[in-house]
Amino acid sequence: MRRSICVSEPNHALAGQVYHWKFSYTTSSSLPKGALLRFDFLSRGRDIDWQTPSTSPKEKSNVIYLELPNKKTVAGTYEQDETSFSDCFVFTVPSEIKAGETIIIHLDENRAQTYTQRRRPFYLYIDPKGKGDFRDPEVFTVDIKGNKLHTIKVIAPSLVTKNRRFDVIVRFEDEYSNLTSNAPEGTLIELSYEHLRENLNWKLFVPETGFISLPNLYFNETGIYKIQLLNTRTKEKFFSSPIRCFAEGEMSIYWGTLHGESEKFDSSESVEQCLRLFRDEKGLSFYGTSCFENVEETTNDDWKLITQQVAEFNEEGRFSTFLGMQWYGGNPEEGLKQLIYSKDSKPILRRKDAKSNTLRKIYKGYSNKELLSICSFTMAKGFQTNFQDIVPEYERLVEIYNAWGSSECLAKDGNPRPIATEDGEGINETDIGSIRKALNQNHRFGFTAGGLDDRGVFSGLFENDQAQYSPGLTAIISVEHTRESLFQALYQRSCYATTGERIVLGFNIAGARMGSELSTKAKPGLVYNRHITGYISGTAPLSEIAIIKNGTIWKIFSVKENSFDIVCDDSEHLSKCLLPTQEETVSFCYYYLRITQEDGHMAWSSPIWIDHSSTDTSGNGKKTKKKAS
Repeated sequence: MRRSICVSEPNHALAGQVYHWKFSYTTSSSLPKGALLRFDFLSRGRDIDWQTPSTSPKEKSNVIYLELPNKKTVAGTYEQDETSFSDCFVFTVPSEIKAGETIIIHLDENRAQTYTQRRRPFYLYIDPKGKGDFRDPEVFTVDIKGNKLHTIKVIAPSLVTKNRRFDVIVRFEDEYSNLTSNAPEGTLIELSYEHLRENLNWKLFVPETGFISLPNLYFNETGIYKIQLLNTRTKEKFFSSPIRCFAEGEMSIYWGTLHGESEKFDSSESVEQCLRLFRDEKGLSFYGTSCFENVEETTNDDWKLITQQVAEFNEEGRFSTFLGMQWYGGNPEEGLKQLIYSKDSKPILRRKDAKSNTLRKIYKGYSNKELLSICSFTMAKGFQTNFQDIVPEYERLVEIYNAWGSSECLAKDGNPRPIATEDGEGINETDIGSIRKALNQNHRFGFTAGGLDDRGVFSGLFENDQAQYSPGLTAIISVEHTRESLFQALYQRSCYATTGERIVLGFNIAGARMGSELSTKAKPGLVYNRHITGYISGTAPLSEIAIIKNGTIWKIFSVKENSFDIVCDDSEHLSKCLLPTQEETVSFCYYYLRITQEDGHMAWSSPIWIDHSSTDTSGNGKKTKKKAS
């Protein structure tokens, strides 16, 4: 029995390569006049996708057409698949094509997709009767490989201890961040860093895998380091993010995201590829799923697959995964929440179900050791959170930033990355959900950052003229790299947020780390002085370090170096800088850091709170009075 033959020329390509592609189809049966051919690109028009061609014969490049066996050409018509929204082109056969004859679909001077993929498919659907009733597709495939070596990326820990060994990953990437071994023969990479031991002189070849693990590195002196990789052929230098080496310490910084989509893979439909991307390509230490709870976005089958993959990918010491979802209450009291489980195999909490149609009901079903709730996108007008019904046992974190903007404060109050739109069809900011405003009302949150998202309340923002920023990262400061330890650190607010760069940040008051709650009862000296220390190591020169006190800038350090250590004292009597609470005898103040680099990237430390009771006695044995400002 004769079979149809599908041939791609060439059958392999480099990411982003521009070429004249040919897809030859030899039919096994005759196609009558009027038959329809539907060529599906499986691309959605994104910048990373295979370039969408024109159908106009007048175009000199990036055009698609059909070549018949008699060498005549036929122009196609564009249409979009109603289900997948992918680009498709339909050709009408003008005359009979006999069995065994070959037709060719040409893509002239067309750019390949910019990410690697083995056996990348193209579908050709055939309808012999010309009535739109297409059969199962014929499949063409092209292998997409990494392009020429462009960048060398070093994934290294942010905090290390003197003389304690650690591993780093070196990734050799093309201009599109794909792994590649496509480098000139003899390319040699030289590794170095400060305080280099004389007998350590590593030189690396570009491996076929495109990456290499370097084990057992260590620093024998405390300080701030950046691992350097020198391409000896081009003399280009590449650096890791900053590494802080301390004489001793148990805490480490783990980078990841609890809310974010992959630009390449849908995290519901392709959750395995999504997890691999964040673990392997992005080099993250943890990832939380964040599908929306409604059945239109996440079916029961989707959730089942997500829970399975989250459990399989969770690996102690390498990659921690969290099962989570987004839940939108439809009102400002509940707002948008990212719900995170501490364990596997938990149900999706749908708002249409009676047991989970309010946050209060959800919290009754779980302890705060099982579930955390992150307030998200709080300043987005129409989806804002007013913080009037906060449950502090569960809602201990707030997403201060994601790729659609920061909810720290209004643009007029100094927010350089506000939630904004120019055409009026997107989402603007509202003061109702200001995080500073919530902090002033004694709501206590640690800070996290989210990434890109086009689902649920975020759907349509890509198409509108919505301000879009870099995807954020969350840093968790924890003793161990396990799901349990990271979850506990989040509960303790031992975390901070960045706009995507691995800025190393530490913040302390009277020896207590970010996220802590101090009291003048336990530390009476805080009434007279708050000793503030911290450290910042940026990925670029720093421009401003601001200490925010009670919602306003208290102190600014103007810095032009990559690193800076904070040592200062707030000696103003505590009674002059307190905010009131609902309890008449108790008041408080809080501090946090906001870092800005010269390249515009930012970081926010979680706050530190100081509680004061009017019944507390000061150092001289007299009662102190409360004064609210």
